Amino acid sequence: MARTGRPKAELILSDKERAALEGWVRRRSTPQAWALRCRIILACAEGASNKEVAARLGSTPHAVGRWRARFVEHRIAGLGDMPRPGGPRSVTDEQVAALVTRTLQSTPKNATHWSTRSMAKELGLSQSTVSRVWRAFGLQPHRSERFKLSTDPYFVDKVHDVVGLYLDPPERALVFCVDEKSQIQALDRSQPVLPMMPGVPQRMTHDYVRAGTTTLFAALEVATGKVIGSLHRRHRTEEFKKFLLKLDKEVPAGLAVHLVLDNYATHKTPAVKTWLLAHPRFHLHFTPTGSSWLNLVERWFAELTNKQIRRGVHKTVQALEQDIRTWIAAWNTDPKPYIWTKTADEILERLASYLNRIPDSED
Repeated sequence: MARTGRPKAELILSDKERAALEGWVRRRSTPQAWALRCRIILACAEGASNKEVAARLGSTPHAVGRWRARFVEHRIAGLGDMPRPGGPRSVTDEQVAALVTRTLQSTPKNATHWSTRSMAKELGLSQSTVSRVWRAFGLQPHRSERFKLSTDPYFVDKVHDVVGLYLDPPERALVFCVDEKSQIQALDRSQPVLPMMPGVPQRMTHDYVRAGTTTLFAALEVATGKVIGSLHRRHRTEEFKKFLLKLDKEVPAGLAVHLVLDNYATHKTPAVKTWLLAHPRFHLHFTPTGSSWLNLVERWFAELTNKQIRRGVHKTVQALEQDIRTWIAAWNTDPKPYIWTKTADEILERLASYLNRIPDSED
């Protein structure tokens, strides 16, 4: 006779319980742990075995059996955390709710954000209690992040255009991400740099002596990650045209050239437009205004800044330019392309979801 395993507790949902569970599953603000428990109960109510439910929801048969038994005994209340041994709670649910509400919807009179001490004083709680509640709900009043939304009226079209080049480049063509890194300063520290020692990081003075600036024009080849660079002391139309001529010389004649670049005025002058008419294999694709994150060369600029410029010491502009050329040459010996993965529709869907969270955003 085949084994049937342990007998499972029969689970039957009332209409009210089913509606509540399905509502929690659909709600975006429901904690993931609670949503999983609701899905387990809904699946068990369909008559599936613990093993089937576990395989479907990525859980374990033991966990499914535990939540099934607790729901049968305590109904929806059984899906919460059961009381643990120890002293009674000193903070009520109402106090926790008040703390979370106050954190999200107000600021102190004498500061821009709450601290654990100021919130504890405001509500008459201990600092450790405020800290525990904030950690439990993922609240970090001391932190803030910056963002910028593009107001370009052709934002959607430009996103589709640029991302389309990344994900499905044209045949017999090279795609380059182009931009200028202007005002790169040659900085000499006011005192000698102290080298790193065991237990002591490298140290340098906070003040410096300026020796001048330079501008790097760079084109990142999307397919290979190689970079074509050109250094100039200024970044006018003349310098940009010289850089275009360099690209024209270095790219094989039989290939079209697609350039992804921003809306800087230098890229759109009559002289540049005239040059483009004389070189029909060049095609310019502009990113939306305020959307430098779409240009992959910006990521490469960050690499250059972190590994060469930020901690560099240069007594002259010529020394700075030589180090930049050397770094580009070293990069091109083992280039690493940046792989774009998001489609335009995924980006726009994510942006729409973000806008829905901003109360005064407009469609």
